[in-house]
Amino acid sequence: MKYDMITILGPTASGKTTLAAHLAASLQGEIISADSRQVYRRMDLGTGKDLDDYRIDGVQVPYHLIDICEPGTQYNVYEYQKDFKKVWRELQERQVLPVLCGGTGLYLESVLRGYRMDTVPENTPLRESLAGKSLEELTALLSTYKTLHNKTDVDSVKRAIRAIEIAEYYRTHPVDQTEMPPLNSLVIGIDIPRELRRSRISARLKQRLDEGMIDEVRSLLAEGIPADNLIYYGLEYKFLTLHVLGQLSYEEMYHQLEIAIHQFAKRQMTWFRGMERRGVCIRWIDGTQPLEEKVRQIVGCYRLP
Repeated sequence: MKYDMITILGPTASGKTTLAAHLAASLQGEIISADSRQVYRRMDLGTGKDLDDYRIDGVQVPYHLIDICEPGTQYNVYEYQKDFKKVWRELQERQVLPVLCGGTGLYLESVLRGYRMDTVPENTPLRESLAGKSLEELTALLSTYKTLHNKTDVDSVKRAIRAIEIAEYYRTHPVDQTEMPPLNSLVIGIDIPRELRRSRISARLKQRLDEGMIDEVRSLLAEGIPADNLIYYGLEYKFLTLHVLGQLSYEEMYHQLEIAIHQFAKRQMTWFRGMERRGVCIRWIDGTQPLEEKVRQIVGCYRLP
């Protein structure tokens, strides 16, 4: 069966954005992002948007689901599915190949496997019952609902309470299949050696700090975005916000953030391997190959009869 979408996935710093952009350019396709934080406007360095990567030889590769909502809002997988379907149908009407690209496993899997995702309403009585509990107590409670593969759920008290709220909702409203578009995607995973991934992560963190990532956080706080909201987004925004607030020194922030990003990349790979066990066929390619060779291989797979 002919593929009607190509998906490029991989851990942070694997080079997936550059690869997806060049692939889309070679096939006259358009990018659909699958990144849970790149949806936010003005959150650029901390989310690693790298928008220059979408410009190939002076030509802009169109992209979707980046910069679509304001910082401070809590975008979720339900909203993502809804927005994805809208973009997907529009590209179908124009007969343009979608190239799905990202590292947020839940967003990718919700599309590739057609999960039904309901918007989860606020459970005021539950929130009141959890008020005053420590992060350790909330983590222990959340672990009674599910195995905690995604530790970002317990980055903060606010995130942990929301995760428990969602878990409790789905306990009584089981996840089912939804009327997602019938997708036949070629799924490509970028595999790079662990040490190379770690060195890229460390180099990129230093580069983005040099480019003004701390000032980006200061600007967001100056807009009136609550610190708790930025901390909720995790990783760069959590640790940089704590630094700006004076709760972490620069050295403490840098060290803790670097460790957290390495751990995050490891969890991404764990999620992708889980996707394979749950039925998603991922073709892994050697991420250390030249860019042109990776594009050639993927195009070859896409065009196979």
